[in-house]
Amino acid sequence: MSLPKFILVLGGAASGKSSFAESLCFQSPKSRVYIATAQGFDNEMRAKISDHRSQRGPEWLTIEAPLNVASALSTCSAKQIVLLDCATLWLSNVLLADEDAAIASATLLAALATCPAQVIVVSNEVGHGIVPDNKLTRQFRNAQGRLNQLLAARADLVVQVTAGLPQTLKGEAGMLI
Repeated sequence: MSLPKFILVLGGAASGKSSFAESLCFQSPKSRVYIATAQGFDNEMRAKISDHRSQRGPEWLTIEAPLNVASALSTCSAKQIVLLDCATLWLSNVLLADEDAAIASATLLAALATCPAQVIVVSNEVGHGIVPDNKLTRQFRNAQGRLNQLLAARADLVVQVTAGLPQTLKGEAGMLI
């Protein structure tokens, strides 16, 4: 069975969601595109980005898109499978750039709807934590929760990864074969 057109992979930090999403991409015979939203502002993040790039290997086309994911998606074709990793860092970038999260999210959703490629979006589930103690963090948590709900509503398959174990929340588990 082939993978559906749009998959959302949710999980907490270091849950294994990115590795799981990459494994889904390897099930496809299509060429692989990685849309990266992380920015290397410090040595630790630069090392993490470098490690991820090495782990993926040279067969991936990497598009750095910390803010303009919609533009990156518009360059993809039906002959590709796209891994957008991750919506959480992208939304952080949007908020820190003082952009309107609702408008940016709507633009992202429109781009996903028109993208001819198969797309897998990785995103952090933020609804299991405590209420943050400051305004920016609460704003982020609320915007991320709304974005995840919108992505999940449009996705053909939604998978939650916890401790490296995937659980299907929406769609058929058989789609993962």
